[in-house]
Amino acid sequence: MFTILKNTKLYSPKFLGNKDILMVGEKIIAIEDNLDAYINDKTIVWDAKGKIVTPGLIDQHIHVIGAGGKKSFSSMTPEVQLSELIACGTTTINSLLGTDGTIRDVRTLYGKVKALEQEGISTSMFCGYYGVDTPTITDSIQADMIFIDKIIGCKVAISDIRSSYPTATELLRKLNQVRNGGFIGGKKGILHIHLGDLDTKMDLLFELVQKYQFPIEHISPTHVGRTKALFEQAIEFAKLGGMIDITTAASQYIAPYKAVLYALQQGVSIDKITFSTDGHAGLTKFNSDGKDIGTRSAVINKNLEETILLVQKGNLPIEEAFKLVTTNPAKNLGLKHKGSIKVNNDADFCCFDDNLNLVDVFARGKQMMKDGEVIVKGNFES
Repeated sequence: MFTILKNTKLYSPKFLGNKDILMVGEKIIAIEDNLDAYINDKTIVWDAKGKIVTPGLIDQHIHVIGAGGKKSFSSMTPEVQLSELIACGTTTINSLLGTDGTIRDVRTLYGKVKALEQEGISTSMFCGYYGVDTPTITDSIQADMIFIDKIIGCKVAISDIRSSYPTATELLRKLNQVRNGGFIGGKKGILHIHLGDLDTKMDLLFELVQKYQFPIEHISPTHVGRTKALFEQAIEFAKLGGMIDITTAASQYIAPYKAVLYALQQGVSIDKITFSTDGHAGLTKFNSDGKDIGTRSAVINKNLEETILLVQKGNLPIEEAFKLVTTNPAKNLGLKHKGSIKVNNDADFCCFDDNLNLVDVFARGKQMMKDGEVIVKGNFES
């Protein structure tokens, strides 16, 4: 069955003007000024009425089975629900473990990302966690990359008191498995690096690239906006050709949209920056007096909020700002049919009014939000 989105103001994220979009099943089949020739009694026609239409958003670092636990079992955060993602326009997620690779299990993570896929969005994941001892589903990172459909890379932590303080050699061996597994498994393959606030910052990553000449596109540092000193180093990493990931819901010394504007002023290309939320990470909760009163989950709507702030306060064009949550994370993760609205890509769309209020969401060709209300929820949501 054909579905046509009529009268869109289309950002692919490049601005394409007023266009119609033709979908068959989960795929985009045609984009033209007018597609009325395809309308018959079996065609579903959805009039966008001039709404701004962008690709569905990608969150490349989110804890869908929860995280936390630094204040014992009661501080472990809950799982992410489908409606939370749809409510902020997220139609593709990549998930991972955090500090905890014992109670939070990589097999459980695989089950959750498969469940979210069955509920209607697109999903992938990393094996590994903070430690240098990598939890995998098979017997190695490389085998996971080859045989496990959802696994597209591996996570490890550096420059954090909770890390295993890996050496350059240990990271190179992980990178070797990720890259070679990607070659065989038909994936890009990346090593996702959690960055803490120790003085060593990104020194190991520069050693990998400059001393050992490992291809920088397979190294994916996150939480780069945690401190100013770390961010200054991240800017240099981006100028070498690396992709840097700014966390929008945690780990920030200034507002994420301001960090982006600063990086651009320093000569970083907008094509080398991504946003991710760290959604459902465990964060310390403070009262009005600054007293620690417990744990809260990192929210998952900050990618959308910070992207809109880039447009409304940072005066970036929509087609530039939305790269951080569409084309750039798709490139970083190696997602071939995500991140842009073009023929043969997946039919993932966010529809906004003229004030950039999110009003409609489509994921894999199915409408999930209508007129600002989530209409498709997870199996166990009321």
